Amino acid sequence: MSVRAEQVASVIKEEIGILLTREFNDPSYGLLTVTDVRMSADLKIAKVYVSILGNADVRERMMKVLDEKKPGIRRIVGSHIRLKFTPEIHFYLDDTLDRVERINNLIKQIHKDDH
Repeated sequence: MSVRAEQVASVIKEEIGILLTREFNDPSYGLLTVTDVRMSADLKIAKVYVSILGNADVRERMMKVLDEKKPGIRRIVGSHIRLKFTPEIHFYLDDTLDRVERINNLIKQIHKDDH
């Protein structure tokens, strides 16, 4: 990613993070965190990776809500940052923490079997 794309991604990550914290602070939504934003080379698409702490139903429901709210989120982001084009936003679930937990559990099982 170019320096400009990284700068834009950083600003968008901060803006969306603030917005999601303010708008989705209800515990029924789970704990929602923006973990990463990656911009396309032309800065017209922002891939926003979110981590949702909660069970599978909460994650699925929250991803649907984010998908429905994309136009409004894009509009708010566009009003807060100055770019020639407001990028189209795509949300992706970041399941890195789940994978880390599964790996840790496997390691614990292996070591448990050693004793």
